[in-house]
Amino acid sequence: MLAFVRPSRKTLRRAYQAVVLVSVLALAPTTWAWLASDPHRTVAGDAGWPDRVPPAQAALVLGAGLYGDRPSPMLARRLDLAADLWHAGRVRALLLSGDNSRKEYDEPTAMRDYLLAAGVPGEVMVLDYAGFDTWDSCVRARQVFGAERVTVVTQDFHLPRAVTLCRTAGLEAFGVGDDAASVWGVTAYALAAREMPATVKAFADALVLRSDPVFPGPRETSLLTILTQPGA
Repeated sequence: MLAFVRPSRKTLRRAYQAVVLVSVLALAPTTWAWLASDPHRTVAGDAGWPDRVPPAQAALVLGAGLYGDRPSPMLARRLDLAADLWHAGRVRALLLSGDNSRKEYDEPTAMRDYLLAAGVPGEVMVLDYAGFDTWDSCVRARQVFGAERVTVVTQDFHLPRAVTLCRTAGLEAFGVGDDAASVWGVTAYALAAREMPATVKAFADALVLRSDPVFPGPRETSLLTILTQPGA
């Protein structure tokens, strides 16, 4: 008998309203990230892209995995863009923020070695071994390393979240994104799909919980030392 009972219009209306509400709440963090970062990001898709990037103290390069002891192709592309920014004089230092939570996995050192091979001198690089996620990297850049103006370097699909988190952490942040979906293929699309739940977590970390980094200190002076060098 119950199979033949049709829901009332009132029940259907309330169900529809509930679906709409859930959808709006789910999309709110993504909308927040996109709108907050919109004037502060660009895509590195042409020869003149560095000219669209305002000068900054440092490029904040976010880790993106290793293949053995080498940067993943996605991370290598971020490092290429950071090297381009330094060679173009748009940044004075490179802050390499990645995961070194275990001895056998060291993203920042692999990032430094890659950039050394690309002609970036070691004395302009600073390694953050506790950049365990985007929020931690942004907060530590400001609170631990004393950065004020940074250019965040990542992939295009990650850029709104990264820039918004850094600006929420107190940095004057601009972002450069690698638009390489055609290169990374399925992996990039899977990571882009991951952005919605990741942005929900970011919204909670930055605006609701104001979470501290996993490893909040101590204070580092290495970046400020680079920035105060003559000619830096």
